[in-house]
Amino acid sequence: MWQRIQTVFLAIAVLALLSSTVFPIWMIEQNGELHVLTAFYYLKGGVYQYSPYSLTAVLAVASATVAFIEITKFKNRLTQMKLGALNSLFMAATIISSVYFATDLIKALEAGGRYGLGMWLPGLAVICNLVANYFIRKDERLVRDSERLR
Repeated sequence: MWQRIQTVFLAIAVLALLSSTVFPIWMIEQNGELHVLTAFYYLKGGVYQYSPYSLTAVLAVASATVAFIEITKFKNRLTQMKLGALNSLFMAATIISSVYFATDLIKALEAGGRYGLGMWLPGLAVICNLVANYFIRKDERLVRDSERLR
């Protein structure tokens, strides 16, 4: 299982997605008050608001779970390809959610701020997922070509 390169890329994607829930997505210090947006909450001065912002964390954890299940299905490449496509949707939703909440806060506070590592790690996970899907398709083509030669 671990000798296949797509497993390594999927493991990197899982680590990137789980790490993105820990690191801040966006932050700014305005009027001596710290505003931090993470995947789980929005922190404003010391008050945590979880309500709509935790959607990003739910999507990231769901995507990491699908990637982990994709790793365990290494004997069935067609299932892996389907899970990879589903995972791409979850990862895109994670990125869209984090960008939406960050730009919404930028507009509300009328300030720029800076993006944190939590914004960029889901992008790394998308790239790793795409590369893993490429290698899964490459393995499937190799198996089909070898069966045709028999």
